[in-house]
Amino acid sequence: MTASVFVAGKLLPETMEALDKWDVKTYKGKENITESELIKNVTDVEAIICPLSSPITAKVLESAKNLKIVANIGAGFDNIDVKKAQELGIAVTNTPDVSTEATAELTLGLILDVARRISAGDRLCRETPEQFKGWAPTFFLGTELSGKTLGIIGLGRIGQAVAKRAAAFGMKIIYSGHHPKEAAKQWDAEFVSQDELLKRSDVVTIHAAYSPSLKHLLNETTLNTMKSSAFLINAARGPVVEESALINALETGVIAGAAIDVFEFEPKIGAELGKLENVVLTPHIGNATVETRTEMGRMAISNVEAVLAGKQPLHSVY
Repeated sequence: MTASVFVAGKLLPETMEALDKWDVKTYKGKENITESELIKNVTDVEAIICPLSSPITAKVLESAKNLKIVANIGAGFDNIDVKKAQELGIAVTNTPDVSTEATAELTLGLILDVARRISAGDRLCRETPEQFKGWAPTFFLGTELSGKTLGIIGLGRIGQAVAKRAAAFGMKIIYSGHHPKEAAKQWDAEFVSQDELLKRSDVVTIHAAYSPSLKHLLNETTLNTMKSSAFLINAARGPVVEESALINALETGVIAGAAIDVFEFEPKIGAELGKLENVVLTPHIGNATVETRTEMGRMAISNVEAVLAGKQPLHSVY
């Protein structure tokens, strides 16, 4: 009998074509799938392939009596009740490491954007072009990266990929958290405490793997230890930064600016953030490249193939 697979969101055509070996049902809604929609669709399926936005709760898992695997498309898996899945003997997989280059590229893009005011300049040219009177010595000044200190919270794979790129811009690298001594030598990166990192950095970027203990790592207290000329970058997980504290820090000049790809209450983006000129906002596109999303789909399918064939998954989260 052909295995039954439920796909909980729109995937790339190449990924969908590779699923034709199974009996596939796909969620067609325009909004992210809800818990109730999942429960209705997974009663008899053997596999679920889902994006990070799919709430694979205990109720969903309990309703899927034949389920053998949940294959998450994404490195994270906090949308899945992993403990319940483990209790029920359901494999849970993710797509680790594949996002490294894309996320590092976006991070550098965000740093350049907020430091050199690229998006703000674009808005000026489109919305108020009359403000541009021609080149002038004091007009629309930004900040150079060369010679500045980049503080990386979490020098794992993505953090290291960011360090490599930032070093090419002439930035000095300091880091806290994960401590890969040998890798850090490539960029003469200095290991420091988080408190020292926040005090010394001209740019702070977060790349620590998320856990509940990191919620509001950047809050009113920690933001106040940063330089008033510093920029904060978050392309990791939204809850690491307390949104209300960040808004206040940006409004009152506690820090110079921020560039944010992920949000505390995602998919909701705080209206106050959108009103600020010293913040760059992108809609969680850290790994949103054709190359990365294609590979993520391939990895998810490989995990499903393995489990349905009675083998161990390739990328188990437990």
